[in-house]
Amino acid sequence: MKYGKPVVKDPEETVAAILGWLANEPDILARFLALSGLQPNMLRAAVQDTGFLAGLTDFIMNHEPDLMAFCESSGFKPEDVQAAWHKYSGPGLDSGVY
Repeated sequence: MKYGKPVVKDPEETVAAILGWLANEPDILARFLALSGLQPNMLRAAVQDTGFLAGLTDFIMNHEPDLMAFCESSGFKPEDVQAAWHKYSGPGLDSGVY
């Protein structure tokens, strides 16, 4: 049996789902806004910035209870969030691409 790459959801679909989930989680959204320095009225413009999307996925990935709550609520897998993070964060130091 051949094993290929795991099937993950589209990164844009994943970040849209994360934002939708955050909108229904006021305590977590407040923490994200406090850590990011954004105001609620800035979110609409921020989603056009890949740096914001990288930060959004990084925020979810770095707090396992939030990651698992998002996944349980949305039907996404942690691998979907990781794939979105990788797309928006770009290559890391261990990638060989600088």
